[in-house]
Amino acid sequence: MAFGADELRVLRRALAIALHPTPLPDEDVQDCLRLAGAVDEAVSEAGRLRAFLLADLARYRDALPGSVTGYLELLQDAVAAGYDPRPDDLAALRALRGRPVAAALLQRCQVLAERSVRARLAGRSAAVTAPAPRGRLLALPGGRAAEREPERPKAPAAPGRPQTPGERPMPKPSEVFPPRRRPVPPPGERAAG
Repeated sequence: MAFGADELRVLRRALAIALHPTPLPDEDVQDCLRLAGAVDEAVSEAGRLRAFLLADLARYRDALPGSVTGYLELLQDAVAAGYDPRPDDLAALRALRGRPVAAALLQRCQVLAERSVRARLAGRSAAVTAPAPRGRLLALPGGRAAEREPERPKAPAAPGRPQTPGERPMPKPSEVFPPRRRPVPPPGERAAG
């Protein structure tokens, strides 16, 4: 997750206030609430993106052997991001081990699968899990909000749309993650055509 300059400024102020509580202007409270909302949205977007990538990986695996290049790339990316290879992945890689990339990936995935099994047998879960959803930040201690009655919460804006005119919109996954570049096969492996 990357923060912009304005978001870092708000985060820095919030941390300073947490260390040295002082009364806050309403603008600072609103900035902190907007930042908390943006972080919550980024976490949920990351979960949606992970689910999409895992479904994409399953589609490529089901379309083997025709989708071998795309499947190997997706599996490499997933393993690098902490994906625990499943038995279906190991079986697919065994069938493709005639390719050097698949053979190397099979070795790596076997080591990861073995670690995962040992961890489960030891009573630990090696699977990567999403963090538990945190409670919404409703108020900060101190500031003007503590001096008066709490305001009614406003209805949240639609996802991807700015809440205020000066706030920038939520980026799309295609804007955050650059397109994947396909490796160019060596000249000896290209098909004549």
